[in-house]
Amino acid sequence: MSDTPTPIGRRTVLGVALAAGGALGSAAPAAAAAPHQAHTKEANYAVTSAELAQGLYQVAHSTRNKALWVTSSVGFPPVTHSRLLKVDPQTLELLASYEPPLSDPATGAVEAVYGVAVDDVHNTVWVTATLDNALAVYSQSTGRHLAKLPGVRHPRDVAIDIPRGLVWCSALEEGSVVAFDLRTHQERKRVTVDGAWPAGLAVDLFTGKVYAADLAKSRLIEVCPGSDRPRLLPAGQGTIDVELSADGRTAYTANQAAGSVSVIDVATGEVTREIKTGAGTLAVALDAWSGRLLAVNKDAGTTSVVDPVAGTVVADLPTGANSDHVTVVHGTAYVVDKAAAGPRSIDSIHRIRAAH
Repeated sequence: MSDTPTPIGRRTVLGVALAAGGALGSAAPAAAAAPHQAHTKEANYAVTSAELAQGLYQVAHSTRNKALWVTSSVGFPPVTHSRLLKVDPQTLELLASYEPPLSDPATGAVEAVYGVAVDDVHNTVWVTATLDNALAVYSQSTGRHLAKLPGVRHPRDVAIDIPRGLVWCSALEEGSVVAFDLRTHQERKRVTVDGAWPAGLAVDLFTGKVYAADLAKSRLIEVCPGSDRPRLLPAGQGTIDVELSADGRTAYTANQAAGSVSVIDVATGEVTREIKTGAGTLAVALDAWSGRLLAVNKDAGTTSVVDPVAGTVVADLPTGANSDHVTVVHGTAYVVDKAAAGPRSIDSIHRIRAAH
C-alpha cells in the first residue's frame, strides 16, 4: 500500500444560520440541513480533501515547523503497520512518514501511535503508544524516536502545557490523568478517579487546570495544579472530548452517545446549553478567531460548525465516513476520517476554510 496521497478534491459546501455573526474565519452567507434539527445557513465553506493513509486517528499542528502531524495505525493487536505522518497544511501532501520501533519481535507488533500533541519549544511530537500502555516522544526535525514512557494503562489523549513544562495524558483503563515533565520525561503528577474512563483532554494555559472527558460517567474531571482532589462537573451523555474557551471560563464537550455538544460554565459547574450536532459526536475544537466550534460527528460522517452563544449549528460539512478528530489553526480546521473509501482503503484528511 502506498502512502502517497492522490490528487486533492475540492468542494464547496453551502450552509445558512439563525443568527448573524462571524464564521470559521470570515465568510459570506450560505446553506445546509443538519441531522436532528433544522438549521438556517450562514456561510460558505470550502472543504478540501486528500487521501493520506490507512488507519488515521488524530491530527495536531506545529507552528514552528508549519506542519501537521497525523497518527496512523491499522487493525487490531498485534498491530504491525503504524506511521507518524508529517503533512503540509497548505497542500495536504505527505511530507514524511516515520515508522514506530518494533515492540514485539515475535509477532512483528510495532509501538503503534494514536493520540498526538506537539511541543514546539522542544521541537518534539508526543504520541500515545496505547497498546504498549505508554507515551512516546519523536523529534520534529528528524522523526527519530526519542523516548518511551511506560506506566499509563491505555493512554487515549495527550495535551501540552508549555507554561508549566508538562505533558498530560489520559489513562483510560486506570481512571487516571497523568503529567510528565516535557524536558526530563519524569512523572510529575497522577490523579485517579475510581470508575472513570478519562478520554479527551484540554489544558487551561492560564491556570494550569486540566480537564478530562469521562466517558464512563458522562462528566468532566477537573485537576488543579496544587491539588490531588479532582472536581467533577456534569456534561452530556457519552462525554468523550473536551475543549476550552479562550478565557478558560467555558468548557465544551463532545457527547458521543447524545450526538451533541454541551456548553459548561466552569465556575458554577452548570451545563448552560446542549446543542445537537449529529450522530456519534466524537471530537470538538474551538476556532478562537470566531468563537465557533467544530464538532466531528463520526456516525454522521460530518463536521458541524457551531455557534455556542446562539446555540445553533450554522453548517454541516461532509468530512468522510467515520470522521474521527479535528484541530483548528488560525481559522482553518483539519479533520481526519476513517472512511477507508476506494479500492485502496485509504483514509482522508479534510481542510475546512471559510469561502470568500
